[in-house]
Amino acid sequence: MTHAFYSDGTEKILRGDLSVSERTAVMSVRASLEEDPTPDHARRLPDADPHSESYAIDLLPEQTGGRGITVVYRHDQKLDALLILWLIAGP
Repeated sequence: MTHAFYSDGTEKILRGDLSVSERTAVMSVRASLEEDPTPDHARRLPDADPHSESYAIDLLPEQTGGRGITVVYRHDQKLDALLILWLIAGP
């Protein structure tokens, strides 16, 4: 099982800027990433660090009960951990 963590900025957004349904959707993504850190629906992003890989997962408004949200995270296979770096919420 991979350990998933939120960056400080992401935790701040979770606590104050998201509705309950949006927060629940993001927390669901985190839980699923702990089981499978590189799911098929994750979009690979360019990454300057040769020891990790960056990905984005897009959540549609139908999934969040609110705005569309992109979850951007970095996965380090050696540490068996990932860090959710950003949450990008649409209008």
